[in-house]
Amino acid sequence: MTTPSPRATAERRWDRTPGTAPAVQMANHLGAVFAKLDCTPRWRERLHELAIPTLVVHGRRDPFFPVGNGEALAREIPGARLLVLERAATAIPDAAAGEVAAAMLAL
Repeated sequence: MTTPSPRATAERRWDRTPGTAPAVQMANHLGAVFAKLDCTPRWRERLHELAIPTLVVHGRRDPFFPVGNGEALAREIPGARLLVLERAATAIPDAAAGEVAAAMLAL
């Protein structure tokens, strides 16, 4: 028997989560999948090593990762700038492309 891929496992968990469930509940299901991934070396522990201009873009309405995740990334990367898109969720909407481009050019 083959082990299902993390993506297949995440898809199964997503599909069985009722659409009316709170976003936090859905995120917890996916978090259980991500927790089993082998992420060696731990990338988050190495963020302080980044020495390049960095823009962290995060959607205020992201149903999986609260904006605090973006804030934490920006804090942990030296000199990083955080851009919170108030009307965005998990993807950058076309309407925000100009705002994101301007923030990138300002780095």
